[in-house]
Amino acid sequence: MRQLSVRKWAMTGLFLSVWACFAPAQAQTTWPDKPIKFILSQPPGSGPDNVARLLGEKLAKALDQSVIIENKPGGQNIIGAQAAAKSPADGSAFYFATTAALVTNRYLFKTMPYEPQKDFTSVAFVANSPFGILVKTDSPITSIQDLLVKSKANPGKLSLANEGPRTFGGIIARFLNAKTKMEANLVAYASVSVAIQDIMGGHADAVVADVASTAQLVKQGRLRLLAVTSTKRIAGFEQVPTMAELLPNFEMVGWFAIVAPTGTPSLVINRLNAEVNKLLQDPEVTQKMLSIGPIPEPLGASAKLDAFLKAENDRWAEVAKEIGLLPE
Repeated sequence: MRQLSVRKWAMTGLFLSVWACFAPAQAQTTWPDKPIKFILSQPPGSGPDNVARLLGEKLAKALDQSVIIENKPGGQNIIGAQAAAKSPADGSAFYFATTAALVTNRYLFKTMPYEPQKDFTSVAFVANSPFGILVKTDSPITSIQDLLVKSKANPGKLSLANEGPRTFGGIIARFLNAKTKMEANLVAYASVSVAIQDIMGGHADAVVADVASTAQLVKQGRLRLLAVTSTKRIAGFEQVPTMAELLPNFEMVGWFAIVAPTGTPSLVINRLNAEVNKLLQDPEVTQKMLSIGPIPEPLGASAKLDAFLKAENDRWAEVAKEIGLLPE
């Protein structure tokens, strides 16, 4: 009788071992078996939101499953990032993250309710999102050189709107001030949309904003793009110079990436990584994304996103030191 019991337990152990090996494969064949959620830290209509919805629509067809965009703006990305970090690690929720959420926030806040490096697993890099320096279309400032001349002639009087000193746009504004020594008056706004409205209303001289949020306004002739913060000129705006053409090594580019709550099955991550990279090489998707502003860039395997994030953290450590950025 005892021998039979031992044999029974041995068979049970063997079954569990086989099941443990089989379960991930089953997850791969059944995922996604329910709607997928992309959590964003930005509001509807923002640059990241526009790109996430474009990819979400295409992914829904590729995966034969609904992709829901859930906007959780506020708190300088912390609200959305925290919600994503606490989501189930079962392949049902992902974080459509920006530079601020995964990198720069650690140089802005002494403590955060989430830890980018521990709470998230890399899935796929999506796109670079250059920023621009813009003015009202009928502004007498027609170039970055004009902006610098006017600012230096009237220190502290030229107003440079941005989203605030502890946002990516605000940091670019500070970096621009430091690099050019133009002493612009950095005016903080609650959101980039409010800042843009003030620019178009003639209540501020210039604004630092992401190209994704302003591309249509530029194309409609309502804003003038003086320069972009990428090292290369942007498709569709080839006539607009880069800041690097005026100031060597000036590069302050935002980006979008998809990450998952830590613990999400690797087979799920690999599948989504492959689908995203495939879409980023689709001519239709590429053209639509470029028309919005961001520059699609399929990096490949998720490990390459890991390496990219490490390099970005190292780079921003130097930027923070250069402009005296201290966490609060």
